[in-house]
Amino acid sequence: SAGRRSQLLKGLPATITVEENSAAGVAVYNFNVTLSPLASEGVAILPTIVNSNPLTEAFDIESKGDLEFRVITTGNPVLDYETMPKSFDLQIFVEDTAGRTDLKILTIHITDKNEHPAFQGNMAFQTVTIYVLERKPPECIYQVDAADPENAKLKYSLLPATAPFSIKESGAIFSTKEFDYEKDPHCYFLNVTVTDPDGLNSTRTVKINIININDESPYFTTKQRIYRIPEEQSPGTIVANITAKDPDDEGSPSRLFYSIQSSNRHFSINPATGVLQVTGRIDRDALPLWLHPNISLVVRVEDSPGSGNASEMEITIVIDDVNDNPPECHPSAFRKEENENTAPETFLVDLRNYCKDIDADPSNNQFIFTGLSGFGSNNFALESTVSGRLVMTRTIDLENSANPGVEVYTLTVRVQDIAHPNYSSKYLLYISFHDIIYIYIRIKPVNEFFPVFRNLSYVFSVSEITKVGSRIGRVHAIDKDWPPNVITYSIVAGAGTRDYTNIFWISPTKGDVRILARLDYETTQKHIFTVQASDQEKSTTASVTVNVLEVNDEEPVCSPNFFSLQIPVNLAVGTNINGFRIECQDRDSDPRSFRYFINEGNENSHFTFSPSAGSNISHLILASRFDYESGLDTTWIYSLRVHITDDNLVSARDKTAHLIKTGTVTLSIRVIPNPTTATTTTPGFTVVTRRENRYSPSAWYVPFVVTLGGVLLLGLPAALGLLLLPRLRRRCPPAGKARSTPLFCVSSQTMTKLNTVFDGEARDPVTGRMYEFNTWSGARRWKKSSEPLQAMLAMQAMSSATENSGQGVDRTEAPSKKEPSEKRKELTAATKPAAKPSAGQSETPGQVGLRLQKKKEESEDGGLSSPA
Repeated sequence: SAGRRSQLLKGLPATITVEENSAAGVAVYNFNVTLSPLASEGVAILPTIVNSNPLTEAFDIESKGDLEFRVITTGNPVLDYETMPKSFDLQIFVEDTAGRTDLKILTIHITDKNEHPAFQGNMAFQTVTIYVLERKPPECIYQVDAADPENAKLKYSLLPATAPFSIKESGAIFSTKEFDYEKDPHCYFLNVTVTDPDGLNSTRTVKINIININDESPYFTTKQRIYRIPEEQSPGTIVANITAKDPDDEGSPSRLFYSIQSSNRHFSINPATGVLQVTGRIDRDALPLWLHPNISLVVRVEDSPGSGNASEMEITIVIDDVNDNPPECHPSAFRKEENENTAPETFLVDLRNYCKDIDADPSNNQFIFTGLSGFGSNNFALESTVSGRLVMTRTIDLENSANPGVEVYTLTVRVQDIAHPNYSSKYLLYISFHDIIYIYIRIKPVNEFFPVFRNLSYVFSVSEITKVGSRIGRVHAIDKDWPPNVITYSIVAGAGTRDYTNIFWISPTKGDVRILARLDYETTQKHIFTVQASDQEKSTTASVTVNVLEVNDEEPVCSPNFFSLQIPVNLAVGTNINGFRIECQDRDSDPRSFRYFINEGNENSHFTFSPSAGSNISHLILASRFDYESGLDTTWIYSLRVHITDDNLVSARDKTAHLIKTGTVTLSIRVIPNPTTATTTTPGFTVVTRRENRYSPSAWYVPFVVTLGGVLLLGLPAALGLLLLPRLRRRCPPAGKARSTPLFCVSSQTMTKLNTVFDGEARDPVTGRMYEFNTWSGARRWKKSSEPLQAMLAMQAMSSATENSGQGVDRTEAPSKKEPSEKRKELTAATKPAAKPSAGQSETPGQVGLRLQKKKEESEDGGLSSPA
C-alpha cells in the first residue's frame, strides 16, 4: 500500500540515453535494492517493469547478484530512432519479504546514429539478373533504388569501369554499346555501390545476360538434288537425309525445323532431323504418275517455326515401275443367267472384255486365262487361254433325276501375268475375296408343268352349327417343276349364296378351307364350289362339295307370341279361356315333338295347356278355380311365360347332335272381380299381337340397315306432319260435326297419324273387329280383313251366352237385371254402326269408341271399352 511504500530502489528515479540499433543485452542502466531490517529473508518480488510509456518490450531487467540489477535491451524490437518514439518511461516495482514496496521511474532517451545506406526492392535481398537483347541500341536497362536512414543524399558507382555500362546519379544503369551475341561476351557482372556523405556505403551485384536473337538464315549442307526409288515402297522407307546449319547456333547444335512446302501425300520429312521418308502409297500405275513418274518437292528449313529466317531447296524423286499388279476384271463380280435346257456351245461371257493389267510398263501388263475349275465345271469350257470366252458344253435339265440339283454353278478362272513374278487373280462371279473372284452361273428354272391336285374333287361334311371361322377341310396340289413353284390357292366360283357373296374361304398358302358365315341346312343342304391352284403362270382347278349336316337348331315359332286376356273370377274350371289357342311352327321338327308348359307366373297352377304335347296347336285351359276370399289367391294380373320345346328332327337321317330348342309365348291375364267390387274400369279382354323380326346372329348388319332405313322413312313423314299440323287444326270443324270432318283432320277423336308404322294387332272387345296399333305412339286403325261379320257376331253371342250361364259377370253391370231380349237388342246395337261415314271415308277405332261411349251414357248401362 502507499502507506508502507519506502525507498527500496536506490539510484531511481533516473534519466539515461541509449543509442539506436543497440544489440540485444546491451546494459542501459544499473541500480540497487536496499532492504529494511525487517526483511530478513530478502526480496519477495524482484524488480520488474510493470508498465512503460509508451508501451514497449524493448527493455528488460536482469540481476547482477547481491541486490544489484541492470536494465538491458531485448532486441525485440530493435531500437530505431527514425521509426520509434524518442523516449520511454519505465515503471520499476519491487517488494521485500516484510511487505514493503517501492515504485520508481526510469526515463530512457533514444539517440540517433549514422547508418549505412540500404538497397530497396529486389536488390535488398538478392542478386538482380538483367537480360539485354543483342542488336539493341544503348539505353537504360535498370533502375537501382536505395535509401539512407538519415535521408542524406547518396552517391552511386559501378565496377569494373571497363564494362560497357554506366550508372547515373539517379541510380539508372545504361548500356553504352550495341551488343553482338556472336562476338561479345554473353554475360557481365557489375558491382553497384551506394555511399552516404559520411562515407558509409553498401554494395550489391547485378548480373547482365546478353540474349541472342534470330538474325541469321540457315543454309543447306546437302548437295544431292535427284533421288530414284521403285514404286510401292512401304511407309517409313527413307528416301534422303536433308541437313542444314544456322550461323546463329555456332558452337552449339543447331535447332532447325524442316518442312515440305509443295502439296504431297507420298512423302513427309522429320521436322527436327530432316529425314525424308515414304508416308503414302506410291502407285506408278495410277494417274498422274502413269503419265509423269517424277515427283518434285520443295524442302524448307527455318530456325524458328512459322516466323524465322528460312531457306528452300527443290529436290526431284523419280518413281520406277515394278510388276506389282495382277490382272483385274471390272466389274469384279460376274453374274450370268441361262434357262435350263439351253443348247450346248451357247456363249456366256468374254472375260477379256472386262479384264486388264494396269502396270505402266508394257512388259508387265500381259496376261492369259487358265484353270477353269469348280463343281459342275464340266458343263462349261474356255475357248482358249488368250480369248477368255466361256461357253456351255452340255444341256442342263433341272428336273432330270441325273442332275445333281444344283441351281447355281460357281466357277474359278485364273488370270495370270506372263511377266515375272507371275501375279495372278481368280475371278468368281458376284463376290471377291482379295485377289479371288467367282463366276456364278445361275440356271434359271422354266415353268414346264401345271399344278396337280391330289384329288379331282373333295367332299366335306359339316354340321350346320359349326362355328364361323372353323376349318372344315384341306385341299392340296403339287408341282413337278424343280425347284417346286409356290402354289397359291383360291376359290374361283360357287362359294356364295343369295345372302352372302362368299361363305367359304381358302388359305392361299396352305389350302385350308374355312367357313365365313353360318350354314343353314333348312336353306341349303349342299354347297359346291371350285378351287384353283396356281403357280403364277399355270393353274388347275378342282371341285369341292360341302354337305351340310342337319341339326335341331331352329326354335318353335308361335304366332302371335304375346296376348292380353281378361276373364271373370268365377270362370268354370276346364273352360278354354276366351277360346284362346296358340299355333306353332318349327322348320326342322315335327309338330308331334312339341311340348307346352308354363315356366313362370302360374301361381297356384290355375292355368294349363291342352294338349300339352304332340300337336302344333294347344288351348289355354283354366285348371282350378280362383279363391280370393280365403286369401289363397292374391294376384289379379297373371303374366305367364309359356315355353314350347321340340326334341327331334324332320329328317330321318342320323342326327349330328341331340339338341332341344325352346320357343316362348307371353300371356297377360287380368282376372275381373265380382260385381260387388266397385270398379271404374270397363270389362272385356283385348288380344294383342306383337310382331317381332328375328335375324341370324351372323347377319349383324341387317338390324343396322333396317333401323337406318326406318329412321329415314319415318323422319320425312313426321317432318311433313309437323309442318301441316297448324293448317289441319285451322280447318277442323267442332267435335259435334264429326261426320263432315275431313279424312286427315287431326283432332282429339283421331289417333291415327300419317304414315305411321303399325307393328301390333288386337281385337276390339266391343265390336269384335281386329285393329292394328303402334306400340310407341298408341296410334291405331281398323285392320283390313276378310273375316265375315257373321263370325264376329257369333263370337259376341258366345260371350253373351257365357254371361247368361253365370260363368262370367260384368263388373260394371247395373243392379237391375235386363231381359235377354234387351241384351240381344243391345248386342245388335253394339255391333251395328252408329252413323254411316261419308263416301270414301272409313270409320276409325277412335270414332267407334266415342260413339259407343255416348250410347253408354244415354242408357246408363256399362258400355264396352274402346281398344287400348
